Amino acid sequence: MAQKHTASERTPLLHLVAVTRPRPRYPHTMLRRACTLFLSCNLIVVVILFLLPDVFGLPDAPWLKRRHPEDGAPHGDGLNYEQLQTLLSSTPVEAKIEEWNRYYTSGPHLAGKNLSQAEWTRDRWQEFGVADSNVVSYDVYLNYPAAHRLALLERASGAESAWSVKYEARLEEDVLAEDSTSGLPDRVPTFHGYSANGNVTAPYVFVNYGTFQDFEDLQKANVSLEGKIALAKYGKIFRGLKVKRAQEVGMVGAILYTDPGDDGNVTVANGFKPYPEGPARQPSSVQRGSTQFLSIAPGDPTTPGYPSKPGAPRQDPHDFIPSIPSLPLSYEDALPLLTALNGIGPKASSINKYWEGGGLGYRGVEYNIGPSPDTLAVNIYNQQDYVTTPIWDVIGIINGTLPDEVVILGNHRDAWIAGGSADPHSGSAALNEVVRSFGEALKQGWKPLRTIVFCSWDGEEYGLLGSTEWVEEYLPWLSKSAVAYLNVDIGTVGPNFGAAASPLLNSVLYEVTSLVRSPNQTVEGQTVRDTWSGEIGTIGSGSDFTAFQDFAGIPCADMGFGPGPTDPIYHYHSNYDSFDWMRKFGDPGWHYHVTMAKIFALTAARLAAKPVIGFNATDYATALKGYLASAEKGTSNDTLFAGQSASFSALESSLDRLLQAAIKLDADASRVAEQQSPAGGTYGQQVSDEARTVNDKYKYLERQFLYSTGLDGRPWFKHVVFAPGIWTGYSGVTFPGLVENIGKKDVESVQRWIDIIKGRVDAAVDLLD
Repeated sequence: MAQKHTASERTPLLHLVAVTRPRPRYPHTMLRRACTLFLSCNLIVVVILFLLPDVFGLPDAPWLKRRHPEDGAPHGDGLNYEQLQTLLSSTPVEAKIEEWNRYYTSGPHLAGKNLSQAEWTRDRWQEFGVADSNVVSYDVYLNYPAAHRLALLERASGAESAWSVKYEARLEEDVLAEDSTSGLPDRVPTFHGYSANGNVTAPYVFVNYGTFQDFEDLQKANVSLEGKIALAKYGKIFRGLKVKRAQEVGMVGAILYTDPGDDGNVTVANGFKPYPEGPARQPSSVQRGSTQFLSIAPGDPTTPGYPSKPGAPRQDPHDFIPSIPSLPLSYEDALPLLTALNGIGPKASSINKYWEGGGLGYRGVEYNIGPSPDTLAVNIYNQQDYVTTPIWDVIGIINGTLPDEVVILGNHRDAWIAGGSADPHSGSAALNEVVRSFGEALKQGWKPLRTIVFCSWDGEEYGLLGSTEWVEEYLPWLSKSAVAYLNVDIGTVGPNFGAAASPLLNSVLYEVTSLVRSPNQTVEGQTVRDTWSGEIGTIGSGSDFTAFQDFAGIPCADMGFGPGPTDPIYHYHSNYDSFDWMRKFGDPGWHYHVTMAKIFALTAARLAAKPVIGFNATDYATALKGYLASAEKGTSNDTLFAGQSASFSALESSLDRLLQAAIKLDADASRVAEQQSPAGGTYGQQVSDEARTVNDKYKYLERQFLYSTGLDGRPWFKHVVFAPGIWTGYSGVTFPGLVENIGKKDVESVQRWIDIIKGRVDAAVDLLD
């Protein structure tokens, strides 16, 4: 039996190598001695020749050029950095992108049900030249749909029973002749990941978007919620948090639908035809998705903070997933429920401006809140099969010459539907082209300075399962070695580039997007950077960067092309996120997919192939000062926080010190990079000790902002600067421990978090100094 090894900082990159038995000693003694003497003399001559240049100040002979012990393949036999950039920019092509997207979207591939796709992905990567590509499994807690029902019931006034069905929801998307995967016999039913089993009949209330503030507004308006079912619009926050808050206020079920009022101008009401004839939303489209409490902890809800390997201890998951049933609905199915509330209870628009809007007025919806009267109720029946089952990540590795510096790229592979042409397979196709491009570089003798790891995650849709379990398993190695994680989830669903990132990576994103020609050539020769606003968002959650940034303290970037207000409507998590929709509406010609692959590859190369890591610490320190100023606004004109002014001043002083240290580090990095960059652009693979020192400071800077105890009430999240908003899930909040307690007006906790943040900032200053 092979010995089992625990995870360490080198675990993923070391493999056992079979060796043969020792060969017998050479039998010809005299000949052996003669050869030994001859070789010894040659060695003495070589040593003398090696020392002559130093002793007598002579220039090195060409055959005596010295290499750093960590050097890799000589660039004379491979590619210099500019040649690598050219190769990575020219290898991705539309035909390959279309091939990969067509394969991934040809059938259902829910988490835990896509082993053949995992093995296919591994095989392709090995064919591309990344021989060290393997499938890695985790045993996770999942649900699969068994049965469901949603019916609007009515009865005569004063009756105690005898409900009759007023409307039976279809809970199914239309089969379209123009969309080849919409009619597959094994297509995935509409359901929610981690939704609770249940059969409930109760009155219902329209709760707007189901945000925390929406429920606060309803309570202030004395709308009865306990024992009712919530009818909520998708949008604004992560869907699981809508169900969580409904559960907390005593509601017994939740129904979520997509309102076309959130589709901007491209609606049927405005004269646009629905898909497949036109760009507007298909009325029967349904957004599936997870209802896990993502802002509390991602990953397997039965193994929070540690990997879900066979035999791992399991915990009760219900701190992280709902205990009330929920169902997703199309707006076509939601119409009878909404119109049945007409004239009942206050109008939504009477609550406040955040309740205004709604795109179904032309269909007779008045957007009353309810609750529905005693003569009207909804029945939700939800039956899910819960199992602990394997999921499969694919991990591909190109070993670099620096064993303790690693750049990681990832995209998830699982989808809620048979298609998923945009989410996730616009990213999957781009990642395949990135791997293929680096494979071409390897064939030309190139080797990276830093190890590159490619990841095709499973289980992202349920709760970032594959990436979170992998990070939890390899945390010691990642903490020592990881430089950055680059994520592409929805790589292309429109023409507008967008990114969210740790501020350390801002300058890299600006540099790389300035190198890539935009498919939009309204101005001849313009680059992606030219057409992009340059706004870089704050990292929150909702994709596979979460465990890297918020749990392991690894700087991340998440990138993709999204739609604008006049672009075709993207059917998120619907059967109509399909190959046919993408080819006709999302990215005709696949040009933005290719552009995304180039940006992905060049960003990885910028981080993996140059001697000095391309971070900018000044951007980070400057951003932190801005985050604190924003947080302090929440205390202005509030005498409750008057005692914190001195503490805020002390934290500001620490941030000033960090800014000065960051400016010095960036100046040192610029100087060292210039020294490392010989004329002609041939960087070689030598990394000086001074460059290693700079790189270590860059690599470990983000880690200084980890607080081992974690955030209040959600200890899995360790980062004091970045986290998803506790009641948003997707969007990020900065200095979350501080900001959330300012919102609660908890003076004692505000002081505690000022002290915690100051301690982490001071640790960062100590690192840089």
